[in-house]
Amino acid sequence: MSGPGSPVVVLVGPMGVGKSTVGSLLAERLGTTYRDTDADIVAAEGKEISDIFVNDGEPHFRELERQAVRTAVAEHRGVLALGGGAILDAGTRELLSGLPVVYLSMDVEEAVKRTGLNVARPLLAVNPRKQWRELMEARRHLYTEVARIVVATDGRTPEEVAEAVLDSLELKEA
Repeated sequence: MSGPGSPVVVLVGPMGVGKSTVGSLLAERLGTTYRDTDADIVAAEGKEISDIFVNDGEPHFRELERQAVRTAVAEHRGVLALGGGAILDAGTRELLSGLPVVYLSMDVEEAVKRTGLNVARPLLAVNPRKQWRELMEARRHLYTEVARIVVATDGRTPEEVAEAVLDSLELKEA
């Protein structure tokens, strides 16, 4: 169970699944604040994540991400969204243990519709569909491992997804 000093909801899932949109809706409905660790990294570094990947490499980005997640989990009491790859780190997965983590899932066809699987996503630059499938094969079990519940987003509006999260976690709207 989440304690008094932890986020009310933590959203995990692949890029483009709607963590930011759903997270903002949840925060509004719960009368709390929304925080995104990717946005924290961009603000701290003064550059986009794709630029960090290209200029500094993925290992450097993952270290920034680890630190951002640790800080946000310690400080934030509202709705928190983690970057798509944050769960790759064993320490981050351990940190999420016992928290109200929700895995927002989607299939590859939904991913194509939502993201266009375009080059602005640094991990999907070459063969987007194939790379997205491979990313999900590598990560799906990790998302499931850290999640208290899984909410499928396919064919649902952000409002419907937010409602499903609230219902699943039995959270009361503000």
